[in-house]
Amino acid sequence: MADKKITVKLVKSVIGTKQDHRATVRGLGLGRINSSATLEDTPAVRGMIRKVAYLVKVEG
Repeated sequence: MADKKITVKLVKSVIGTKQDHRATVRGLGLGRINSSATLEDTPAVRGMIRKVAYLVKVEG
């Protein structure tokens, strides 16, 4: 499962969100709106995505 990749894109601003949600977005490698990162498909990454699902979009 670790050889699969997921592309995550930040589609909503982190302004006004909780501090730990901002830290999770930074941990995913996302900075500005419309920035994207390609990450390994692991349970830890999926948990981070689930935590901030209202801010990001998963692209395969």
